[in-house]
Amino acid sequence: MSAWVLPDHIADVLPSEARHIEELRRQLLDTARSYGYELVMPPLIEHLESLLSGTGEALDLQTFKLVDQLSGRSMGLRADTTPQVARIDAHLLNREGVARLCYCGPVLHARPDGPNATREPLQFGAEIYGHAGREADLEALELALATLRAADVRDALVDLADVRIVRALLAGAQAPRDVLERVHAALAAKDASTLAELTRGFPAPVRDALRVLPELYGDRQVLDEAERVLAAFPDALSAVAGLRWLSAQLAELGTTRVSFDLADLQGYAYYSGARFAIYADGANDSLARGGRYDEVGAVFGRNRPAVGFSLDVRSLVAVVPRPPLRAAIRAPWSDTDAGLRNAIAALRAGGETVVCVLPGHESEIDEFHCDRTLNCVGGRWEVQAI
Repeated sequence: MSAWVLPDHIADVLPSEARHIEELRRQLLDTARSYGYELVMPPLIEHLESLLSGTGEALDLQTFKLVDQLSGRSMGLRADTTPQVARIDAHLLNREGVARLCYCGPVLHARPDGPNATREPLQFGAEIYGHAGREADLEALELALATLRAADVRDALVDLADVRIVRALLAGAQAPRDVLERVHAALAAKDASTLAELTRGFPAPVRDALRVLPELYGDRQVLDEAERVLAAFPDALSAVAGLRWLSAQLAELGTTRVSFDLADLQGYAYYSGARFAIYADGANDSLARGGRYDEVGAVFGRNRPAVGFSLDVRSLVAVVPRPPLRAAIRAPWSDTDAGLRNAIAALRAGGETVVCVLPGHESEIDEFHCDRTLNCVGGRWEVQAI
């Protein structure tokens, strides 16, 4: 095998895409800052027990593991940044009130999430710690939509769910853990026949509600039907009421494309309340995912309310319009003309991009749109349109 062949699902990012990724990264972080979020930069590698504390088996399988040559301890390359931010909130910041934190950096996956997915996503995320009310849920969702708008994603579809609905139903089932796990799988797959078989011995109200749950997906009318089906489960009704409030708030903000899937169990073991996924035309999967995960800091000794979202900037680049090339000035190269050098330095100091044409390369192209040139006019160097 050639030495320059990269591993599967690992790729170099070439200038055109790299420029787009970097511009998006800056836009996303600037948007988060406008909402009051502070940037943190957790390390790419940590002791394994810290990196995987409380995250579950799924993240464990996605994490590359190695041995620290200094200490001999097991280390991991992060596959998700959220547990690290929870550790920062719990032990380094240790604030009593609300903490708003954001981040943007690479993560590494042992396995790709899909056939065409990279194993090295550039993960952007934002999280609120310290507020248990639904106001924080709304802010996280509003910020997620704002960041996508900043990336030029229009007419996004927000899909809402709440893991407390299924938990409220299964609380009365009193079934073995392996059966409950199979029920989760059947609900996620909307496998009605398997679900009917698994719930045959459940109490009638639980059984009947679970069997209807996979059908509760669609527009806001789903919530009306859910209130009827779940009338015997107060905690589930409370979760439905929260989803109705969120959708009403989104409508007030101008986001009218909202759907519901009350049997959606993605991240069931991770989330503790309302969760959301945001889709857009042209994307094969969701562009952003998030929700409430109040238990994320428990393993660090500080169980604070938490809600947030994350997205992969590299996946986002693939579905948003490519920005125009950056305007630039083309200038001749000289090692003797001090006036030329001073003119170029002044233009760059003023924020302009100046591309010096090296001798013999006058006909080459680059990643910039050189719409002006630096010419000597009457002994002075002046910028002129091409």
